[in-house]
Amino acid sequence: MTDAKRRIDVAEAVALIAANMPRFGVDKVPLAQAQGAILRQAVVAERDQPPFDRVTMDGIAIRHAGFASGTRRFEVRGTQAAGAASLSLDGDDNCIEIMTGAALPDDADTVIPVERIRRDGDFALLEDGYEPAANQFIHRRGSDHPADARLLEPGTIIGAPEMAVLTSGGAGDVDIARWPNIAVISTGDELIDVGEPISRFQIRSSNDRAIAAALERRGCRTATRARLADNPEQLLTEIDRLHKASDIMVLSGGVSMGKYDYVPQIMEQLGMRLVFHKILQRPGLPMWFGVSADDKPVFALPGNPVSSLVCLARYVTPAILTAMGIADRPIERVPLAEDMRFDFDLTRFIPVVFSTDDAGLRRAVPRAINTSGDFTSLAGTDGIIELMREQEHFPAGYAAPFFAW
Repeated sequence: MTDAKRRIDVAEAVALIAANMPRFGVDKVPLAQAQGAILRQAVVAERDQPPFDRVTMDGIAIRHAGFASGTRRFEVRGTQAAGAASLSLDGDDNCIEIMTGAALPDDADTVIPVERIRRDGDFALLEDGYEPAANQFIHRRGSDHPADARLLEPGTIIGAPEMAVLTSGGAGDVDIARWPNIAVISTGDELIDVGEPISRFQIRSSNDRAIAAALERRGCRTATRARLADNPEQLLTEIDRLHKASDIMVLSGGVSMGKYDYVPQIMEQLGMRLVFHKILQRPGLPMWFGVSADDKPVFALPGNPVSSLVCLARYVTPAILTAMGIADRPIERVPLAEDMRFDFDLTRFIPVVFSTDDAGLRRAVPRAINTSGDFTSLAGTDGIIELMREQEHFPAGYAAPFFAW
């Protein structure tokens, strides 16, 4: 048996895939199109944040020295709203009516909340016994960060907070990771698409749609789907065509040991270099991974729907995101809600649903499935946990690695 044809464990499969993934390019897009993407540039502050001494309460702005000298009645010399240039105080006995978010008036150093004053014509009177602290309710210039501070690193996923940071940086365009073109291919004579007549011995082609949906949920808009029959000539021609038109191929079906499992031999005919075939895991043992002569990765997943989605969540999606430059993150771990035992020397992937215990802690509740073809049992699950093959007993509370669909 050649080294590539031996069965390997999960950790080795992950390492071999990572070692054979190419790097993908960068797109410059308008800021509005960057939501959910992977940032591929460092973002620095355009200016101090806040860029001025910012008032954080509606009220009046005064000089604290006036209060310290006994003034409790301040003449209102103007009103300043957010977005307006700063007004000025004339002395310790006057004030500026001020709004939240406005720039602090020149020479003012204290804000009195509107709840602590009473208006008497052109004067503002402080509440009896109220003692303001100097510099209160002022968000000082540069206190969040100075100009040119590094705010975001390449590899960051752009969510709502990151969009706010990018906006404050002032750039109209942003560099994001380019999604590779991905060909999602289902193989099998039994597969019939939705809307087409179907016989009792046929099934709907669900894997290609499920795989494409999982990729799209991560932000991919470059996946195309294809269904191919178990015909060696057609498989050879179409897989070659799809390979040339894509950066990555993800196939499902045809990788096991059956008479009509043509995919491994088709890959060999097309000059694909086998990296590994079969992982010591359940479900998903027959997974095949290789690389074409022009360094394009090919993932051939088992045809059973549960196996296919398990391999996608554990290997394919993480590998693509890493190749796109996503920042390294520790694998999420979730405590088991109940004991689990296994007799087989295989890593087990178990679908789970999250629950919350009486202490408010999230737990992974295993979802039983009938077979690796029972994809309907996956509905409503949050993802899979990984239970390593070197261990037989996993007690309740065991922190299992978790992978979202």
